[in-house]
Amino acid sequence: MKDPMTKGNELRVFRINPELVDLPFYASDAAAGLDLQAAIETPLLLCKGVSLMVPTGLIIALPSGFEGQVRPRSGLAAKHGITLLNSPGTIDEDYRGEVKVILINLGPEDYTIKPKERIAQLVVAPVNKVTVSEAKDANELGSTERGSGGFGSTGAH
Repeated sequence: MKDPMTKGNELRVFRINPELVDLPFYASDAAAGLDLQAAIETPLLLCKGVSLMVPTGLIIALPSGFEGQVRPRSGLAAKHGITLLNSPGTIDEDYRGEVKVILINLGPEDYTIKPKERIAQLVVAPVNKVTVSEAKDANELGSTERGSGGFGSTGAH
């Protein structure tokens, strides 16, 4: 059912405390993800090997038929080893709580997150729903060249 509060491809956003965080924004005209900031009043220490749930200060309403994918920022990952514990994190269309980001420090040193620091990005993507039907046995699923080969089975170079 279409949410009467969203129109077309509009992302509706409520800032819990507008002083702590800006609206999500595209860092460039060609960016795929909207930057999300840390909605914190004081710097937050993220010790090496530790994960923290960091608030964004945002409640969002996604357009009907879309999901939000929370992804790491490549600069934080490359420079400091900071990434998302669940990547991508999925925000369902009907979720109306605060968006939070589970950051983990895989780097060699502790890292301090600053207020309003860009900590993740949000990609809004369409969702394709499928119909699920049960097969009576595995042969009904057909065969492929790969078969049941798992991780790394499509080529070792």
